[in-house]
Amino acid sequence: MPLYLTDDQVMLRDTARQLMADEGSIANQLRKYRDMGCSDGFGHGLWKQLAELGFTGIRIGEADGGLGLGHVEAGIVLEEIGRNLTPSPFLVTAVAVVEALTGTPHAQRWFPGILAGDTVAALAVDEGPKHRPETIAMRAERAGNGFRLTGRKQFVVQGASADLIVVAARAPEGVTLFAVEKDARGLEVEGARLVDSSIGARLDFQGVEVDSDAVIGEVGGGDAVLARVLNAGRAGAASEMVGLGSAAMAMTVDYLRQRKQFGKLIGEFQALQHRAAHLYSELEIARSAALKAQQLLDEGSEEAEAMVSVAKAKAGRASTLAGQEGIQMHGGIGMTDEYDIGLYMKRDRALNELFGDPNYHADRLARMKGY
Repeated sequence: MPLYLTDDQVMLRDTARQLMADEGSIANQLRKYRDMGCSDGFGHGLWKQLAELGFTGIRIGEADGGLGLGHVEAGIVLEEIGRNLTPSPFLVTAVAVVEALTGTPHAQRWFPGILAGDTVAALAVDEGPKHRPETIAMRAERAGNGFRLTGRKQFVVQGASADLIVVAARAPEGVTLFAVEKDARGLEVEGARLVDSSIGARLDFQGVEVDSDAVIGEVGGGDAVLARVLNAGRAGAASEMVGLGSAAMAMTVDYLRQRKQFGKLIGEFQALQHRAAHLYSELEIARSAALKAQQLLDEGSEEAEAMVSVAKAKAGRASTLAGQEGIQMHGGIGMTDEYDIGLYMKRDRALNELFGDPNYHADRLARMKGY
């Protein structure tokens, strides 16, 4: 497929861009909820607005009341979220968790709340400081007609605000996914403010008992479901990082056109022009990689998984470059909280780690290709 948007997708982009630039702006969302010390870290009012526009149902099928659109459309919304650093449950709830629940009995239970903007969901996979889903150690032991979950999860985005937590654990038959409600007995939740001012959580499962209906998919069949969920999350995160990097670059270029040094605009210095051109090229490549990954996911292509890792790694490196170049070209003021450019670098650090950093995906891609 060609690497450009259709007319309908452009209309979706324009709608999302206007909403995020107004209601989802840094002043109206990130700074507001950070400075008030909000325990959720995001605005539920904006989450409801996304629902009213149908955005929370982009990946939910029409039979379940959603729009029935693809990963490409979800990526369009996420790029605008990234552009404005808008704190939102969209990536995890409306993309990753919806992917997990689609086609299961859990969809009837949870999709209406997601569609209405009333439900927030979390994905509990990682157990250490780095994203390593292949080393899941949390235990799921048989107990009565269900399971007993024991272990800890780290870096659970929106875990302290979630009504539903999709948990990956290791049963005797293999990795299994469970739908766990927030008030489950034996579940301890510790909220933690992350570097980008969003709220993550550490979850301690002290023998949390769930019945067999909590299983998502088949017992021992969680690897296949988790692969789909992580592919959706990684491709979405790549688009969000492309938006983040693009906004950071635009902010930096604008500063180069205003700041004078030695009687000249610093944007006239050839060395800075070359660096800005290099950054633009890197971001365009990252945008193309993210779009291609999402197109392949929508097609159900066997090549999608590899392209998702390419997109996540490339977008991660490009957004990091945008943040670093932005800070440096802004000079000393780039390190102050008064200027937004530093907020982009902080969000980049959190998004790079979410679902695997560039090094993880470079290694993953190499293993796929037999190296």
